[in-house]
Amino acid sequence: MSEETSKSQTFEQSMARLEQIVRAMERGDVPLEQSLQLFEEGTMLVRQCSGLLDQAELQVKQVMKGPDGAPIEMEFGENG
Repeated sequence: MSEETSKSQTFEQSMARLEQIVRAMERGDVPLEQSLQLFEEGTMLVRQCSGLLDQAELQVKQVMKGPDGAPIEMEFGENG
């Protein structure tokens, strides 16, 4: 899988592919060369998913008014 293809995948698609890779490697019947390729692809998918989660976290922040009326950012679910 090319890096461009993986960047266009959704988080859910990337996680599903990562689960496939883990299952294939856990079976233990994959040749070494293919295992290394799967490991590399899995590592790339983990980085991608982590980045997507980081982006989602930033989008979840709420903007609220501070004591002086200026907007402040608070973590989602944090009580003011």
